[in-house]
Amino acid sequence: MNNPLTLSAKEAAAELGVSLATLYAYVSRGLIRSEATGGGRTRLYRADDVHALVARRDRPADATPDRALDWGAPVLESSITLITGGGLYYRGRDATALAQESSLETVAGLLWECAEDAFAGEAPPPLPVLAAQLPAAMDPLDRLLTLLPLAGAADLKAVNRTPAGLARTGARILRLTGAVLTGTAPTRQPLHQMLADAWGVREATAQALIRATLVLCADHELNASAFTVRCVASTGANPYACISAGIGALRGPRHGGATGLVAALLPRLLDGPETPAQALAALLARGEEAHGFGHPLYPEGDIRAQWLLRRMKQAWPQDQRLARALELARAGKEIAGLPPTIDFALVLLADRLGLPATAPLILFTVGRTVGWMAHLLEQVRSPVLIRPRARYTGIRPG
Repeated sequence: MNNPLTLSAKEAAAELGVSLATLYAYVSRGLIRSEATGGGRTRLYRADDVHALVARRDRPADATPDRALDWGAPVLESSITLITGGGLYYRGRDATALAQESSLETVAGLLWECAEDAFAGEAPPPLPVLAAQLPAAMDPLDRLLTLLPLAGAADLKAVNRTPAGLARTGARILRLTGAVLTGTAPTRQPLHQMLADAWGVREATAQALIRATLVLCADHELNASAFTVRCVASTGANPYACISAGIGALRGPRHGGATGLVAALLPRLLDGPETPAQALAALLARGEEAHGFGHPLYPEGDIRAQWLLRRMKQAWPQDQRLARALELARAGKEIAGLPPTIDFALVLLADRLGLPATAPLILFTVGRTVGWMAHLLEQVRSPVLIRPRARYTGIRPG
């Protein structure tokens, strides 16, 4: 009897030993391909993908290097951020509790382990001269990647590699990052206030949401951009180069750039004649990916998104579009086992505040700069160059 090329949903779920909701989550994450049948909404699932996922899941966690690099076994030690039991903790402190009142600068002091306030004695850094010559319509992250190296070349204090010196350099980079991304001049204002002023956000509740969002975006353990920063930092590169490398990794559509995919998807799910649940179900039935739903580290839901969505509901209880978005968020979990992620929450917040289309990624970048500096500070204490070996699979000599 020949092995089938495709499996039904029940057959695929049975082989994997998971629920249908988990199967759909695997499809959404691109781990299993599906295809429509000739006559309707029923879909079939690629048997080879199912078998490969079973083999990969059952393999010991440390059996191959690629397993460790793909949501697998830890590859280095860190005391910065812990994700466990559905919670997020910065140096043992609950990130959602910090988001209640703390500023991003306060959280920077915690993550950077500063004995003194790194921001207190630092004058706002100047914008590089080239800033005035860049096109006004230039993408904010492209603008930042253009100007950061110039700022680094002009910052003579960046050679100070003491913990306090690096923290002060981090403070200058953070203020410069916020200014460049919003097209303003660096100031001594708290970052959330500077962003709110740049975007014309006056309401205190909305400003508090921006502040909390920055805190929740500050770090997320060893993600692609944090690992990139650590690799570059391990070579002895200056902080501006390390942060630039992190930005390059963040903007990819599988990382922070996912906010752009969510922003494109959300109107399709909210603005049509269907209910949000119906629109999401139809999307998944077509085999399309539900960007902004489902996170491997939070099976029960991204705690950052949950916290922000609750605060938005409290802030705008009568907002009908927000109500539809929250209905969509519930549908993601209830019908597909895919709760909303921080990307969903960022895009929704920007939508309800009337912020620029680039705002979700700007919020992510400004907040995450604090985490990158924390990883840099931790990495420079190690004498080890991060240099893993590859498992060669090509043609053998001779």
